Amino acid sequence: MFPDLPTKALSIRQPWVWAILNAGKRVENRPRRFHYRGPICLHASQNKNRRCYEDAANEIFDTIAPYRAAPHANCAPRGGIIGTAEIVDCVEESDSPWFFGPYGLVLENVQPVDFIPVKGALGLFDWRKRLEVVQ
Repeated sequence: MFPDLPTKALSIRQPWVWAILNAGKRVENRPRRFHYRGPICLHASQNKNRRCYEDAANEIFDTIAPYRAAPHANCAPRGGIIGTAEIVDCVEESDSPWFFGPYGLVLENVQPVDFIPVKGALGLFDWRKRLEVVQ
């Protein structure tokens, strides 16, 4: 099932994963060093903390990418695979306005995919083992 998609996925909160796919965000901030390099699926976290979402959306719109407004909190897809990317590096400093540190995953070859409902997990995970049954 889905043979063209990478096996590993990384769960990222909205609207940050939206920004990766739509606003040129090519650095994903992480609290720890990351050793994996290669293709991943981008998983939109199920987290629905509205205040965190709105703070992040305002940061994106007001300072980083003023030409792109993140979708309303109720419209952002959550709880599934929504794209793919390739992790090419993990940096401790960057000139990118998207870098907040302490570590940043450098992403390339970002592509959207049709939504696939998947239960998320911490760190890299095999998303095929976590497919959600849609009824």
